[in-house]
Amino acid sequence: MRCILRLFSMTASRITLGLVATVIVAGLTFARETESRAAILPRQFGGWQMRGAAQSSIDPAIADPTNVALLKEYGFTDFQSATYSRDDGRTLKIRAARFESTSGAIGAFTFYRQPEMQKEEIGDWGCSLNQRILFYRGNVLVDAAFDRVTVMSAAELRELAGLLPRPGGSAGSLPPILAYMPHQGRVSNTEKYVVGPAGLGEVDSPLPADLVNFNAGAEVVIGKYNTAAGTATLVVINYPTPQIAAQQLRKIDAAHRVAQPQPGVASVQDVGPFFDKRSGPLLAIAAGPLSPSEAQALLASVNYEADVTWNQNTYFDKRNNIANLLVNIIILCGILMGLALVAGFAFGGLRLLVKRIFPDKVFDRPEEMEFISLHLSEKLAEGAPTSPGPGSGTPKT
Repeated sequence: MRCILRLFSMTASRITLGLVATVIVAGLTFARETESRAAILPRQFGGWQMRGAAQSSIDPAIADPTNVALLKEYGFTDFQSATYSRDDGRTLKIRAARFESTSGAIGAFTFYRQPEMQKEEIGDWGCSLNQRILFYRGNVLVDAAFDRVTVMSAAELRELAGLLPRPGGSAGSLPPILAYMPHQGRVSNTEKYVVGPAGLGEVDSPLPADLVNFNAGAEVVIGKYNTAAGTATLVVINYPTPQIAAQQLRKIDAAHRVAQPQPGVASVQDVGPFFDKRSGPLLAIAAGPLSPSEAQALLASVNYEADVTWNQNTYFDKRNNIANLLVNIIILCGILMGLALVAGFAFGGLRLLVKRIFPDKVFDRPEEMEFISLHLSEKLAEGAPTSPGPGSGTPKT
């Protein structure tokens, strides 16, 4: 009984120690993940030192109280702000927002970017206006405000961009729809990347959210283009499949034909001339002050190009390579020929050895001879008459 109790006590102690170790490991892992997730901004970079502690939050209202719904659409995860200083007394305030993917950072960047900003080679995409510099790197959007800009400010922020955390896997991929926006005639800093109705409501779009149908997985890019009569709007919508795009195009055309907006019926806004077309899963809409020829030229520059990926296993490894197979066949044939030669020599040598040791006892025994010998040579030597051949007769004298 004591042994059973002792065994039970030892088992319970081991289980308790295992549970405690599991809880400790889980707690350390959670602490490391939390610390890694909160660490958006570095403590120092390019001669700048963080003053105090960074302010972190997962509430989008802390990052931008007026655009909470928009940040949620772009996949906002957390926010961090900090003030940096240098030995010469200059200060720098940085606000950094992190999103679930690079697409969210691009969308937020295009939303906060102003048309009057100048392009900057900082991060993946940057721009500046006076002391303010806006850029994104991976899935992090950074808004930096200098108290005084110097010739080294851009280089210092490039160093900061290199220290920002990067997303892994497909989260770091760029939205393919951005490549379909034509460059010719485009007004700088006017393209906006939209993934939901809140973002669409903040831009000048000729289509309402109902006709875009974000529930079907649509993503939108809107840009302004110069025309002879003014500034027109180009909208490019990407859907998951060409079938969904064709269905939405029919709805847009039907809404455009509605003369007067009716309650409960979606219709396009009155923006002047309206032209649209479909190219694969893409819809292109040109609206505003532009002629039919200008609209056709603008829409013709939006063309879907299918990127086919062949992901079938082609078996080019060493095991399944056809050249390696042929080499192995040749080697196999050589091995079989060698085995045949060895077996032949072994069989013949064994037969000769047995005949030498046991002559006429194992092989070539007289009682097992299967052929008849006439011994003609012996008869000719003894002078015995031979039988005449067929057709021969008696010689005459």
